[in-house]
Amino acid sequence: MLVKRLIFVISALSLVGGLAWAAPLGAQGQLRMASLGNFHLENGEAIRDFRIGYRTFGTLNAAKSNAVLMPTWFTGTSKELEGAVGPGRLIDPSKYFVILVDAIGDGVTSSPSNSKLQPRMSFPRFTILDMVRAEHELATRVLKLRHLHAVMGISMGGMQTFQWMVAYPHFMDEAIPIVGSPKLTSYDLLLWKAEEHAIEADCKWNHGNYTSMPVAGMRAAADIHTLNLTTPAYRVEHTTPQAFPHFLSSTELQTMRSFDANDWIRQLQAMMADDVSKPFGGSMRKAAAVVRARVLVVPAQQDHMVNPAPAIAFAKLIHAKILLLTSDCGHLSPGCEAGLLDRTVAQFLAE
Repeated sequence: MLVKRLIFVISALSLVGGLAWAAPLGAQGQLRMASLGNFHLENGEAIRDFRIGYRTFGTLNAAKSNAVLMPTWFTGTSKELEGAVGPGRLIDPSKYFVILVDAIGDGVTSSPSNSKLQPRMSFPRFTILDMVRAEHELATRVLKLRHLHAVMGISMGGMQTFQWMVAYPHFMDEAIPIVGSPKLTSYDLLLWKAEEHAIEADCKWNHGNYTSMPVAGMRAAADIHTLNLTTPAYRVEHTTPQAFPHFLSSTELQTMRSFDANDWIRQLQAMMADDVSKPFGGSMRKAAAVVRARVLVVPAQQDHMVNPAPAIAFAKLIHAKILLLTSDCGHLSPGCEAGLLDRTVAQFLAE
């Protein structure tokens, strides 16, 4: 259990890093890329030659009724999601056909950092809904699925789960957003704007046309991110003043090694623009009315990164089950309370 928890927490710490999963044919967990042509976005622009990454575990049953889709968190890749898959973990591949999907802008799926036709900041802005629409295309056009047993995700993956519930209400039986939100609060926006401003203020960033890593900007963004990832109590308990210099330098180095600055900004912008009520004139009550899935909402009471209030309020509107995580791990509570979370999710999926 301790090893499992450490793997999960380390993965979550790279909410500046990634998650992963692979396809039904060939080796389990192998990264596969699907080409979807020119992918048209919510704002009317298009990502040219769009490619989406995914991994699968387990076996699709004859009725095609056991598929569970899980998209990545902010700056995450499907590879980093693998720790959540396995017997006794968040999703058991002996029971479910698990699809881990790389969200737009994560450096695996089409992103500012890997697009040959629209590199850097010429890569168009995209939204959380665009991520979900791409995942739906993957499920239907590539994997030939007409239905999912469940959609679930952590952090930005939780935001995508809320969008799935509203955008494709009949496509899944169950939905489990974990430390996500249907719409960010002003506190959340302040955090993400601070990170965006830190990168843009670095003269080396040069409007995205940098020739070397904008180190100062990414270091500041990493510090802001890490500050909000847990709680003051957690940091005081887990990092002594003597250990602080090593802790700080290692987290900054991990950030700069693991994620591109332009990808970071575009995913930040997607989160800041997210609002599941937008197609309903700003009414969360009307958005909630279209939800058809059984829902388990998992907020963290002391979350300083994604405020839990909107998720709890939405859960009440749809009469969803709520699992409130209470540890001082803050946004990392899904890892710190993995035993409780895994058992609750497994029971919910099986009901």
